[in-house]
Amino acid sequence: MMPTGSRTSRPARVVGHHPAEMELAEVTRARRTRSLVVLEGFHAVKHAVRFGAELLGAWTADPQELRELTERLAPDVRIPAQVVSADALRAVVPRAQLVAVARRPAQADPAAVLAGPGHVVLLEDPRHLGNLGAVVRVAAAAGAAGVMTTGRHHPWHPDALRGSAGLHFAIPVHHLRAVRSGERQLVALDPDGAAFAPAELPAAAVLAFGAERTGVSDELLARADRRVALPMAPGVSSLNLATAVAATLYALRFAR
Repeated sequence: MMPTGSRTSRPARVVGHHPAEMELAEVTRARRTRSLVVLEGFHAVKHAVRFGAELLGAWTADPQELRELTERLAPDVRIPAQVVSADALRAVVPRAQLVAVARRPAQADPAAVLAGPGHVVLLEDPRHLGNLGAVVRVAAAAGAAGVMTTGRHHPWHPDALRGSAGLHFAIPVHHLRAVRSGERQLVALDPDGAAFAPAELPAAAVLAFGAERTGVSDELLARADRRVALPMAPGVSSLNLATAVAATLYALRFAR
């Protein structure tokens, strides 16, 4: 399914970078290099370039399809991809028609994000990298100030980047050693919390969501300034992590 809002609403302008000389075979090494990110598929590359990614290389086995997708979905973006054989591309990325390598962007310090406007999404030890990436995608779409995570998984893992469709480049995305909220209220989403009333929450809170199976930890609940629960129909006990984040952010956005 084509994502809603895939066309940009801003005035048409061409953005993009000419890749430096980089070999397709180097993509495997790039996956293990902290300063680089591998982007798989048209939408991931499109979003990354639109939000300022510096491409070091891009490759496709179907330049005609790439031109058609660009003309139809992203006329403001230029992706100067090298043409390679289908077998060569499949050896690096089995299921994408386009792959690129970009520099991981320098982002504002977490303290600066916490000191600024807008809601920050905090994921406490998320277990599924695809869900983590989907949260980044939702947060970017809803205009969140940033996404911060704790726990074992790094939010810039290639699987998370795939789940975000490249929208890690649109907002700050940080991994924290411990929960931080700065001067903001820490609002924990908890099934046993008070009824969710968006108009009663501050305009710039840290919204904390727990792991998919276990929810928010007792330690984080003890620190929270508020505990709120999303309304659900009788018999429904949980929501997918990205769905819960989307419902929360958009309810807060509409309440404003």
